[in-house]
Amino acid sequence: YTPCPALKCKADSLGQPVNESGQSNLHVCMSVFQVLLSVLVQHGQVGLCFYDSQDSSLHYMPDTPDNQELHLLVRVIQEVSPHVIITSAKQERSMTRFLQQLGSNPHYRPEVVTYPYVDFGLEVSKQRLLSAHLPFLPACISERDKLSYLSSCISFDSSLMLRAVGALLKCLDRRRVGVELEDSSVGVPILTHTHIFKSELHPSVYKLHSGEKEGLSLYGILNRCKCKFGSKLLRQWFLQPTQDLKVLKRRQEVIRFFTSPQNSDSLRTLQSSLRNIRNIPTLLRRMTLSLTKVTDWQSLYKTVYSAVCIRDTARHLPQSIQLFRDISEGFSDDLNYITSLISRVVDFEASLADNRFTVKPNVDPAIDEKKRRMMGLSDFLTDVARRELEHLDARIPSCCVIYIPVIGFLLSVPRLPNMVEKKDFEMEGLDFLFLSDNRLHYRSQRTRELNEFLGDLHCDIRDMEMAVMAHLQSAVLERSDSLFKVLDLAAELDCLMAMSSASQEYNYTSPKLASNRKITITQGRHPLLELCSPVFVANSFHSSESEGRVKIITGPNSSGKSIYLKQVGLIVFMALIGSDVPAKEAEIGLVDGIFTCMQSRESVSVGLSTFMIDLNQMAQALNSSTGNSLVLIDEFGKGTNTVDGLSLLAASISYWLGKALGDVPHVLVATNFHSVVQLSLLPSSALLSLLTLETAVDGDELVFLYQLKEGICQSSYAANIATLAGLPTSLVQRAVEVSELYRAGRPIKPVCEMFLFVGNRCQFVVEKFLSLNLEDKDLDVQRFLKEELLPSAGDLLNRS
Repeated sequence: YTPCPALKCKADSLGQPVNESGQSNLHVCMSVFQVLLSVLVQHGQVGLCFYDSQDSSLHYMPDTPDNQELHLLVRVIQEVSPHVIITSAKQERSMTRFLQQLGSNPHYRPEVVTYPYVDFGLEVSKQRLLSAHLPFLPACISERDKLSYLSSCISFDSSLMLRAVGALLKCLDRRRVGVELEDSSVGVPILTHTHIFKSELHPSVYKLHSGEKEGLSLYGILNRCKCKFGSKLLRQWFLQPTQDLKVLKRRQEVIRFFTSPQNSDSLRTLQSSLRNIRNIPTLLRRMTLSLTKVTDWQSLYKTVYSAVCIRDTARHLPQSIQLFRDISEGFSDDLNYITSLISRVVDFEASLADNRFTVKPNVDPAIDEKKRRMMGLSDFLTDVARRELEHLDARIPSCCVIYIPVIGFLLSVPRLPNMVEKKDFEMEGLDFLFLSDNRLHYRSQRTRELNEFLGDLHCDIRDMEMAVMAHLQSAVLERSDSLFKVLDLAAELDCLMAMSSASQEYNYTSPKLASNRKITITQGRHPLLELCSPVFVANSFHSSESEGRVKIITGPNSSGKSIYLKQVGLIVFMALIGSDVPAKEAEIGLVDGIFTCMQSRESVSVGLSTFMIDLNQMAQALNSSTGNSLVLIDEFGKGTNTVDGLSLLAASISYWLGKALGDVPHVLVATNFHSVVQLSLLPSSALLSLLTLETAVDGDELVFLYQLKEGICQSSYAANIATLAGLPTSLVQRAVEVSELYRAGRPIKPVCEMFLFVGNRCQFVVEKFLSLNLEDKDLDVQRFLKEELLPSAGDLLNRS
């Protein structure tokens, strides 16, 4: 992106500094496509979106956890390379540091635009989204229908992302991106929208709204977490693998402890306690808003009680392990205090029965006294009703004294048949109030005395218990830091125990992590394929600092080349999140990135061909990989002309081989272009290693042995694989014949008799014509054509 001095914009429209001439220091070139990214960071969450003016597309990422270094944001910016970054003037410290580091980068300095915090308002952003120019929607669509459509595409629960969208739309509207020369009434179009990280919804209609499906995936087999926050943290680890050896070894020592069979009892005890860890942030937020329910108190009590059990168990485990020591010290005595306080104050049985907060006896003497009055009230009111009946009209057979909250004590009598009009309800010494269920309700002198003496007992008790609950809430909120620490450490413990369970079940091993540039995997296995295949052949991998860093793997189709590439990538990835790996032994040096160029799925919505997608992936690997990166390339170049694809592949490999020794990444290339080796298109280097997957031919049958060995594949065995796929035998035989003729440089003869006859006849006519003497005056060309050419055509038609 190169700024163009052709167009200068006012500062009031761009929010940019103005020079002395009243013009903005920012120059915008209308002929260059731009990518504008809007981001908001709050409370460890990142919400962002970006607009690509090349195809008028809006991309968005739902609110996602990120660490203090904002690694996820760095990753997105590396992928997108925005020209403009929009953020709030009111920022968290982590975002401020990030922008400062971005400004000090001499190779990439995007323009940073800050808007006031109010421009990131949630309701304002929703209105901007509803008012956006969306040409793919009908012009006559109502606002309600538009909101319904947008809410089905964009998660309105992701408030940070939605607010970032609002600020982005404001910037687009101010800058008139893509419509600079159009009338002001023409809005910036949004033609498509998509997730940056797209999740697949569950295919079942019953589970469609309950969450996303998790099929056979690496996350799926490692996620044995017992609490929601453990699963959430594990997903965050998957999004943010780390090179920090201290962090990785902290995780490894816990996994190593729990994979030992002698510690299985401790594992089960801790996992049973982790099941009761609930959503602490939500509970505390409800407390601050005084919206706590009985179930919330129950969940909090179970959570804190379980946290105390976890701490007590951890204190009996080796304190040399850092996480156990952190839990022993970090789960403070505040947890005991909260547990005992809730247990002493809250009567859960009565609370669930009455569906309201109820205090246990002996907590507040005043509440106990009022409750005693309430409990003895039934007999007392029966006695009062008996005395009231003595003074009533003799026609009234019975009466009772009832208590109604807020209204107080009332005298209730049955309605007599002669009581029709309201005037018939009047009785001496009684004040009529209302008629309900064919009973008349009055206030008498005695009920007034009861109200004065006993008061509104029900409401008084409820108010007093709510006051107790408020004090209890305050006591809990004062110790909220201890509860948040419980959540963080419990989630980490849950993740590590989940990975240790998977390690035990699948026979993984703990990799050795080093600060060098080596990767050594002994008898590695694909963590997913081995679960689906009855027999899996393990293969090793070795890449040192000076030898074998670039490996070219050849072999027939279906021989396992792609599986081997993915196997190496997954094992390295698992090591970088702290997990054990499927191998006999493994030593993993520091890897700063895994770049892949694998078979891409073509889609109309992407707007790029499969080959163009492959080129983009290869460009990313060539431009961004370092000496500590792992690059996996599978069948690159097959999407175009064979010679061009072969040339691009050879040039890419030669580029890496020509770099300085310390800058060459670990590169694995799987290809069917055997010529890249056979024609000596690559420079000789100790860094280059040639591998193939072993096969055997038993008669006409090709047998895959899936064993990696040094060397190159001499044949693609396409005919054998075609036979295995079920192609007709005659077709395969003809293909082999054509292939052999082509390789030998001999003419390929037609296989059809009709085509053979036509070829022979055409050759005869041509030879006959060439033998004619055109200078002969007696030659009749028309007669020749009639006698020689037309009969031939007739014969041809008759034969066909």
